[in-house]
Amino acid sequence: MAKTAARQPVPTRRADAERNIAAILEAGTRLLSYDPGASVADIAKAAGVGRVTLYGHFPSREALVDAVLDHAGGVADTVLEDPSIDTAPAPEAMAGLLRSSWEILDRHRRLFVAADRVMATERIREHHDRPLRRVERLIARGQRESVFRTDLPLPWLVTTFFAIIHSAAQEREAGRLAADEVERVLVTTMLSLLTSGVRSRPE
Repeated sequence: MAKTAARQPVPTRRADAERNIAAILEAGTRLLSYDPGASVADIAKAAGVGRVTLYGHFPSREALVDAVLDHAGGVADTVLEDPSIDTAPAPEAMAGLLRSSWEILDRHRRLFVAADRVMATERIREHHDRPLRRVERLIARGQRESVFRTDLPLPWLVTTFFAIIHSAAQEREAGRLAADEVERVLVTTMLSLLTSGVRSRPE
């Protein structure tokens, strides 16, 4: 009886591909959030794969950056899915959100610098809206409950939320803000902004 040629099991090939993709996305997120101009060769090297392998999964820089943004958005979504964002008192939920996710949200924002260079504006907006919606929902709830100020537009408060996070990250990197002080400074600053001028409800 003739022997059939040995073949590499398909599940093994698929597992190898999935490991390579995961390594590429992790390396791309790390490098592009630090340096938006990081090259495909640098990302491939950091992922431990060759450029041919990387291009086999992501045929262009645009495809790679798009996938990295999607990956980073998924990580941010996982953090932002904390039920307390919708159930805890708004100031408490805001403090918890900042403590748990400020680094993730800042890294996510930095990736948009890389995206601006190679991706269509509409596609970038789709990625950008994912974390924005949850933050917007929390601030809007605080406004409805009269614990957050309503004299400033909601979109402006959401923009300021992300701007404050980015500023804190820059200050830490520059050595002007101690690493163990970042969370306290962020929470104090943001809650001060959101609650400024809010009057207590009458008993």
